[in-house]
Amino acid sequence: MKIRTYETYKEAEIADLYASVGWTAYTDNLPALKRGFEKSLLVLAAYEGERLIGILRAVGDGETIVFVQDLLVHPAYQRRGVGTALLKRLQERYASVRQTELVTDDTQKTAAFYRDAGFRPLSEFGCCGFLRG
Repeated sequence: MKIRTYETYKEAEIADLYASVGWTAYTDNLPALKRGFEKSLLVLAAYEGERLIGILRAVGDGETIVFVQDLLVHPAYQRRGVGTALLKRLQERYASVRQTELVTDDTQKTAAFYRDAGFRPLSEFGCCGFLRG
């Protein structure tokens, strides 16, 4: 597996990856997804050979906050360290940033993954989150 900055947006491979994990809110509006990629702070991609197997898309200012907008790994490659490697690369790149945040599904599997990666619930900081969707 190789991880590199995702610099050239390829709609077919992005659409396939997002569809593989059922993220249809993104695949239903591919032009918006492309614009989101273009305006992201950083996009990291994991490849197995020439196949895109994972993506991490971060937004923020890169100085005081980085927000993990998307972290997804093709189901055939989950539980093989792909997501962990993408997060590690992000943390290395923005080691001096005070806050790295994310919002995710409230499942035991997802919570365990992010806890293992060093993330903690906002409640442990005496905070709560709000979302307007």
